[in-house]
Amino acid sequence: MIITEVKEKNAKKQFLDVARIIYKDCKVWVSPLDNDIEAVFDPKKNNFHKHGRITRWVLKNASGDSIGRIAAFINEEKAFTYAQPTGGIGFFECIDDQLAADLLFDTAKAWLIENGMQAMDGPINFGENDTFWGLLVEGFTQPSYGMNYHHPYYKNLFTHYGFEALYEQITNHLDLSKPFPERFTKIANWVIKKPGYTFKPLDPKKLDEFALDFMEIYNDAWKNFDSFVPIKNSTIMETFNQMKIIMEPNLIWFAYVNNEPASFVVILPDANQIIKSFKGKLGIIEKLKFLYFRWRGVSRMRAIVMGTKQAYQKHGLESALFIKLGEYVLPRNQYHELELSWVGDFNDKMLSLHEATGASFGKRHVTMRKIF
Repeated sequence: MIITEVKEKNAKKQFLDVARIIYKDCKVWVSPLDNDIEAVFDPKKNNFHKHGRITRWVLKNASGDSIGRIAAFINEEKAFTYAQPTGGIGFFECIDDQLAADLLFDTAKAWLIENGMQAMDGPINFGENDTFWGLLVEGFTQPSYGMNYHHPYYKNLFTHYGFEALYEQITNHLDLSKPFPERFTKIANWVIKKPGYTFKPLDPKKLDEFALDFMEIYNDAWKNFDSFVPIKNSTIMETFNQMKIIMEPNLIWFAYVNNEPASFVVILPDANQIIKSFKGKLGIIEKLKFLYFRWRGVSRMRAIVMGTKQAYQKHGLESALFIKLGEYVLPRNQYHELELSWVGDFNDKMLSLHEATGASFGKRHVTMRKIF
């Protein structure tokens, strides 16, 4: 086997094509857009390059056929918040062969050690955890946009190498043809009517203002979680701008208490229902198809992130946001399913909210760690 670091244009294409080779016979897999993956490696499109570094490799067999790939990276703002300086690996794909997987892992490990790391997490993203994060171990159905999909045998490749589960990520599904539980609705309607409580959908003309509100809420909501690194406004704006092509503003809601930003939910139409036939490409033809089908043929949404300031948790704001969302979504009779993804098994409050909505289990991803 021969492993080569990706530097040239042709090697970048091979890196992208590995996944299409590995999943060629998988009917539920949806190829991520090549542009989305390449953006992770582009310093002009991913501001994590300002405080980190990344590289990647392609693995071939003796006949020159691509049989695997991996990326390794270091987020310097987060790497040293753990007991051992910890880097990351991601975009891992491999045939069902432990020797091939071990060579990929060993190569990434050697690079991370050279750069001062003593452990690696994976499969994760060189960016925020709303996309390309976690190893799928349960719920092998069609992934939603930005969610990792893996063959079932991947779990053995990771565990045999010595990776251990760090935390689980739970995705639940909400059937929109069923009403919310009575208690959930009662609490939400009571909250909506409270004096000083207001609810607004995202206004695309005021992205700067909403980005600041998002940052204020997010950084307060997550500040007590282990190894938390505050999100920057530049990262939020970068994400908002990337979402524009699939964003439906009335699916993104903010709650305010006496004009103070208090809670939000960010939901996107599931673009994977449109792009499955694109095979990762987004040329002129694909863009025209996407624009045509963007408001048609999409019946599923994905809640990619929710957050509530600690002072307003357990105040029912999240329930109210779902009711406001329903007032827009349900009369249209377009969306039939909402994927609530993903929630770490350490986040009891959000898991309880999922349960309160009446959502059912959908998928399980695992973030794993290998200590050197």
